[in-house]
Amino acid sequence: MARSPFTLVAAVTAALPGAEVVGARALTSDGDGRFDSAVATLSDGRELVIRVAADDAAARELAEESLALRALTAGAREMLPFQVPTHLGETRVGEARAQVTDLMPGFQIDAVHIPAGRGAAVSIGQAIAAVHALPSSVVRAAGLTVRDAGGVRAEIQQLIDRAAATGRVPVRLTNRWRSATDDDDFWRFESTVTLAGLQAQSFLFEDDPDDGPQVTGVIGWSGLTVGDPAEDLGWLSGAPDAADDVHAAYVASSTRAVDSALRVRARLHAELEFARWLVHGDETRQSDIVDDAAELLESLAEGLRSDDLRVVAAYTGGVDSALDVLDQTPDTAAPAVDTSMQTDAYRAEDLWPDDGDGDTDSSDEADDSTDAGDSTDADSSTDADSSTDADEDDRSADDSGTASWEEPTQDLTEVSTIRGSLRATEDQSKGSSVATAGDDGAEQQPSDIDSADEAQRAARAALQRWTNSASE
Repeated sequence: MARSPFTLVAAVTAALPGAEVVGARALTSDGDGRFDSAVATLSDGRELVIRVAADDAAARELAEESLALRALTAGAREMLPFQVPTHLGETRVGEARAQVTDLMPGFQIDAVHIPAGRGAAVSIGQAIAAVHALPSSVVRAAGLTVRDAGGVRAEIQQLIDRAAATGRVPVRLTNRWRSATDDDDFWRFESTVTLAGLQAQSFLFEDDPDDGPQVTGVIGWSGLTVGDPAEDLGWLSGAPDAADDVHAAYVASSTRAVDSALRVRARLHAELEFARWLVHGDETRQSDIVDDAAELLESLAEGLRSDDLRVVAAYTGGVDSALDVLDQTPDTAAPAVDTSMQTDAYRAEDLWPDDGDGDTDSSDEADDSTDAGDSTDADSSTDADSSTDADEDDRSADDSGTASWEEPTQDLTEVSTIRGSLRATEDQSKGSSVATAGDDGAEQQPSDIDSADEAQRAARAALQRWTNSASE
């Protein structure tokens, strides 16, 4: 049963002796019900966030985030061009673990709504590069996980084997993933400090009249580690408009060696979110989760015409050129299943929402359907318009038999952090909308639905103002 805001903020004084609490209000978002959260107003005007874990898994996440935030020393924070929550104290509410941090301002933008060009996309790329530029000593000194390229590769191979052992992964996907992990060129990267599960909701924005929405805060630090930088870019599979500009800004701001397989490896991490969900359901013996994950994987496999995720040398432009010929979503492809990951709760009704935007995207992309002469697409050859447009595309890799790294016909419209979602076994919190950061304890959101909707409209209005001004 959810605790009241007054019960929660009463515990702030236990975490911060001497603090004088004069106000309390609820803090909600499109979360997964693993935390009870509230905002406490102090007599000096400061606003703090208290989060209480609802189960043991959430308590472990709070402990991980507490350790990560304390690992970010003043020197490390000065290297970042945005704010990070400050760990202020810990306590217990009954038997549950509680954490207190400061409240961070800003609004969030769903991945699918992040526009191309200057503004949010560029700012996100720069923010990710800043995280990856942190010295690894920040992670090492705190005793957090450190993995090199070989360690990341071994973890993924183990995950694939565990998922395949369930018997619920299509052979096409298993072969595709194993081919990627067997390719040495794929795993020649320099490990960096990462958040290992960054997503669109990790970024808080404020509107700049000249430069558009700018990242002013980053939340969700429980996954702080040293590992594969591509893990923080997998969510861009759900940001079709902004992905190219985010990547370009990231590369331009990065001081690391060029990683030619970065984008393809990021796609691999995104697909493996489903495998992790399957393994989680299998290990916890939750048949509904297993069935959900299996259906997602089947839909993913249906959209593939190749089992190969490798970077193709035949494309002179490297990864970017390969990305230019990715399959898009034809109207005839897997119409009954939408692999959108709209929530970190992984519930079936949330994974396939009735989203008008998704339908529009599908129809708009239909004309870019791949080679109509491909024998695997014979059943959909009656779609004359799609087939004609496909024949006009120059896809020499398919014609010559050269394997290209293929994207499924059903787009991953949003890939959420697996660290949070795999722990989410309770129902998603009801009656709230994503306007401000919530369970990560970083941003206020009114508890009533009307106020939340108004905040969301205001955030998108600010974004629209910038988009319109930039286009002029």
